[in-house]
Amino acid sequence: MKVLIIDDDKLVCSSLEIILSTDKDIEVVGTGNNGQEGVELYRKLQPDVLLIDIRMEVMNGLEAGEIILKEYPNARILYLTTFLDDDYIIKALRLGAKGYMLKQNYESIVPSIKAVYAGQNVFGDEIITKIPKLISKQGPSRTLDKLPISHREQDIIVKIAEGLSNKEISETLFLSEGTIRNNISTILEKLNLRDRTQIAIFYYKNI
Repeated sequence: MKVLIIDDDKLVCSSLEIILSTDKDIEVVGTGNNGQEGVELYRKLQPDVLLIDIRMEVMNGLEAGEIILKEYPNARILYLTTFLDDDYIIKALRLGAKGYMLKQNYESIVPSIKAVYAGQNVFGDEIITKIPKLISKQGPSRTLDKLPISHREQDIIVKIAEGLSNKEISETLFLSEGTIRNNISTILEKLNLRDRTQIAIFYYKNI
């Protein structure tokens, strides 16, 4: 797979290139140092995955991601940053980024790139634990009413997004755990999602 690296720290770019190049399945096709270069290189190189920082001069990674995703809706963008910032996470989710990882998790970078390439969403544990709190700040969703899902399924989606387990959801909605599991399977199928984490991310992206 072809990977493009964009980071304003040239040493980080070089280090990432070395790390990724040790994997036989990954080819680093280019590097850049700001969002504008990221947009230009993406158009030129058409990478399979864009690994990009957020805070950069000239144009930041979120601005670059927005431009790229407007032109290439299927672009796979994985943000790699040192900042666990609520606003950044919200914007990355709503843009349609495939992942958001912290730079200190170097051992997770290669697996995360491969997961994004395979079509999965990848958000570090630090980000996943923040999502319920971020959701609670945003208030109720109006988008769910427009989806082909029942009111019960909507309630379950909200509870999953709030971080509740199947047992907790069953107790809250007065349904059996078996019913909750069946409804979750139906939700995954209707929304073409893979797991509970994707349900929470889907909810957050669409509220």
